[in-house]
Amino acid sequence: MNPFTKFFTSVKLALVLIIVLILASVLGTLIPQDGSAQDYAARYGRMAGVLMRLQLTHLYHSVWYLALLLLLGLNIAVCTLSRLSLKWAKAVRPGFQFEAAGLLALKTSGSLKRPGKIEDGLQAVRRELGLRHYRLREAAHHNRRQVLARKRILGWFGSDLVHLGLLIILAGGILSGWTGSREFLQLEEGQSAAVPRSDFRVRLDKFQTELYPQGSVKSWKSTVTVIEGGRDVFSRVVRVNHPLSHRGVRLYQSGYGWDWTNPSLELWVKKKSDPAFLEKRRMRPGEHVALPGGLELKAGRFVPDFIIGRERRVESRSDEPRNPAALVEIVKGSETMLSGWVFANYPDFRGMHSGRGADFSVELKDAQAPQYSVLEAARDPGAAVIWLACILIMAGLFLAFYWPPREIRIILEENRGKTEIAAGGLASKNRESFESEFQDILSSIRRGA
Repeated sequence: MNPFTKFFTSVKLALVLIIVLILASVLGTLIPQDGSAQDYAARYGRMAGVLMRLQLTHLYHSVWYLALLLLLGLNIAVCTLSRLSLKWAKAVRPGFQFEAAGLLALKTSGSLKRPGKIEDGLQAVRRELGLRHYRLREAAHHNRRQVLARKRILGWFGSDLVHLGLLIILAGGILSGWTGSREFLQLEEGQSAAVPRSDFRVRLDKFQTELYPQGSVKSWKSTVTVIEGGRDVFSRVVRVNHPLSHRGVRLYQSGYGWDWTNPSLELWVKKKSDPAFLEKRRMRPGEHVALPGGLELKAGRFVPDFIIGRERRVESRSDEPRNPAALVEIVKGSETMLSGWVFANYPDFRGMHSGRGADFSVELKDAQAPQYSVLEAARDPGAAVIWLACILIMAGLFLAFYWPPREIRIILEENRGKTEIAAGGLASKNRESFESEFQDILSSIRRGA
């Protein structure tokens, strides 16, 4: 064996490569992939530069990760080819280099004598082995006949089929890593967008959020229409774990949200000294509306999830409307009568800065914004290849474990009007079952049945 073949057929090399790939994949899981330099700088500080130089921030597209996959593939390929040629020769061009003494030395073996000519014995051997689905090859040497009977020879190639499946999985993974894509589409009802790397568009017709009785999200459903050449082709409902597939692209329901850039606010103005006084106004941030008595109500900033963050600045903790709040003012001319934050969930909160307008109160009754659906457009050309590889691996495992080959070698010699038969058998698995079958075959040949 030359040094190249010896190196790439090493089991140690395969184990080292697999361990390194596993560790690298763990890092790829812990470190967010394909982000921006600013994101990594904010998350990892000075280490961000090191991670990016080592290509750990786009690990599955890195040169060294691809090199490891190629080395593993080469290891599997060389290992398979070095053994496949021997197996193929054994299956297609078997030899008849066996003698009676060698056959009887096998663990599964036996001999017998039967009256009659060698042709009669050969006919009995053919009949018995044929009934048990053995395929026969024969060789003749003067008064001696050799029979090589085998079945389930595909079982020899089970491990090679597994190796081929692994190679195809590696190829599919590389194909997906280099040519696959994942893009996100943020659509409001009625909006359409082009699907990246494809020749069609999708339109969001309807988006629904289903809730459990306690208020938590049960599921999201997006009714989308595929558009090609300006025409509606078909409509489907996309739900979590129920994607839409079209022209090699899968559209997954990924998330949802609200566009809070310009929400519609419902504000109620009340007067403490006059319980009958109630002014309801629907307005947007930045607008101002008139109130009785020469007053004006102004709506300022709005946040859907109010929190006081760093440096005591008002921030929104999320896009979920968990704690909606609006900054409002009541003014009269150039004088501010009342100002401060009002909260939809805490209408009695008295955090207003009051002046002459202490008699007034403002409540945030409702905040509405267009809801959007987030669809993930995934193109994974290697997925079909990987599924094919999985089928090959399952077939290979079945052949290796449940279709073990069996081989029976027989020598017939005619001596003084009798036929002497020596036989030996080989089986890699289920040897007890094979031993029972072997003895049944010899018994049937002896009886001439």
